Amino acid sequence: MDKPSPIHTPVVIVGGGPVGLCLALFLNYYDIECTIINTGTEARMHPKGNGQNARTMEHYRQLGISDEIRKLGLPSDHPFDQAFFTRFCSHEIYRYPAPSWNERKNMRKTTPVTDQFPEPMFHVNQMYVEKYLFERVRECENVDVRFGWEANGFSQDDEGVSLTARKVDGAEEVTWRASYVVDCSGGRSSIRRSLGIEYAGDVQTKNAMWAGKFYTVWLRIPELYSKYVGDKRAWMYWAVNPDPDTRSVLIALNGRDEFELLIKPRNASEGVNPEEIKTWIRQSIGADLEVDVLSYVPWTAGAALTVEQYQAGRVLLAGDAAHLFTPVGAFGMNTGVDDVHNLAWKLAAVLEGWGGPKLVDSYELERRPVGSRNTGAARKYSSKWHDPEIPNNIEADTPEGEAARKKAPGISYIVNNHFNKPEELDCAGVQLGARYNDSPLIVPDGEPPMESFPETYNKYCPSGVPGGRAPHIWLDDKREIGSSLYDRLGKGFTLLRLDPTAGVDGLVKAAKARSMPMEVLDVELPEAREMYERSLVLIRPDKYIAWRGDELPVDLAALLALISGS
Repeated sequence: MDKPSPIHTPVVIVGGGPVGLCLALFLNYYDIECTIINTGTEARMHPKGNGQNARTMEHYRQLGISDEIRKLGLPSDHPFDQAFFTRFCSHEIYRYPAPSWNERKNMRKTTPVTDQFPEPMFHVNQMYVEKYLFERVRECENVDVRFGWEANGFSQDDEGVSLTARKVDGAEEVTWRASYVVDCSGGRSSIRRSLGIEYAGDVQTKNAMWAGKFYTVWLRIPELYSKYVGDKRAWMYWAVNPDPDTRSVLIALNGRDEFELLIKPRNASEGVNPEEIKTWIRQSIGADLEVDVLSYVPWTAGAALTVEQYQAGRVLLAGDAAHLFTPVGAFGMNTGVDDVHNLAWKLAAVLEGWGGPKLVDSYELERRPVGSRNTGAARKYSSKWHDPEIPNNIEADTPEGEAARKKAPGISYIVNNHFNKPEELDCAGVQLGARYNDSPLIVPDGEPPMESFPETYNKYCPSGVPGGRAPHIWLDDKREIGSSLYDRLGKGFTLLRLDPTAGVDGLVKAAKARSMPMEVLDVELPEAREMYERSLVLIRPDKYIAWRGDELPVDLAALLALISGS
């Protein structure tokens, strides 16, 4: 019997985690058809990361889903505090207060025009976000969803990639012919291995809290809130006491009875079972409460790895297939989402015909340094977050014990916890400060700000210098959808005109002649002119500044060729 003809599609995405799902949504946003293949039949429900950072939330805003994401997880009035206890039923020794989403939303109404956090980080477990993204992708007309399928081979040539996948039950096998394949299938990617692409870096195994073997546990503890922490609600609860096997982090998932437990027991048995896990959590609580273990997964912390290359021909890597992180600061998934936000518009431009032959190649040139930078940041935070040194009498109901508890906020384990900072200082440079200073798509003009250097991971300095994220501006006092500069940017390039007398017609006409999407946005706020420092600013589809000047350059064709990879 003759083999069926291949199915033609512009892009095949392998891997249906949050990075692959976001790429599908971004391509759909640009009206590009794609196929997404994933071994599981549904989004996987097990707790993972708990932070959607400010940059990722900006991407969700562009897709029109940021408000929906903020409805997931904890109730809107639940505080995002960090609370440190000797045990969860006992002494609270330190608390770093953080506003609930309702409080943060109200704070936004009084932020300055130049507020750089139009969509601040949101703490919600990745499993809820993943399920939501999956449901949105299934609604997209441009996305062929093939969950329950497994990629089992591919070949490529100068014109495209042929990828074969079969249903996991073996009932059907299909070959797709695509212009590009994007591998978002994670750290164990068979595609990456078949390409011979290796990780560079190392895995920390000691001298840090987040190193070695951990367990992530999804549990239900019906009485924890009602009996112990109901009036001391927090987002993360930390057990800090002399027993190393009870040092754990308990993360509130739904604000009622479901939690994620991160624990590093020294003497876990090889065949860990739910009863052993219940013992761990009861020891951390300090009380014999009912505990229902829903699922648990062992994993190894300490990775700081980035692949040697992000692209091999027409196959590109993103997310964990390109970089593996220590889970400090929620950098892993968020770096992956930023990867595919960078890649999506470039794929769309090439497939639509206005992007040049160097455009997709620029993905690796721009994103690999960011992957290395962010893994380094995670390693830096992790190295400070070492195993705590706890006084043996900290739990004692004695004057000495009380004195030890009063001193506890000064121990380095608490002082160096990066969550105990205001949002504008909590890894803000990592979230918003990635720069593409050496990109061939950027026209240099001025000295880049300092946040591109490792010692300033916590600081973001908005700058109009090309190669960085376009600084944010509120355009009215409502502070709602439509109020942000980002809400007014076009799907293609946007020429931001900060001086109404500056001529723009030549560039608009030249872009139209190339079928290159470009819109003009007039903003006359003095704060914007002061921040961008020029009359005209050319902003890419991913909100990065490609060029700026007080007047258009003489050679418009050369400018458009450069920024479009031609």
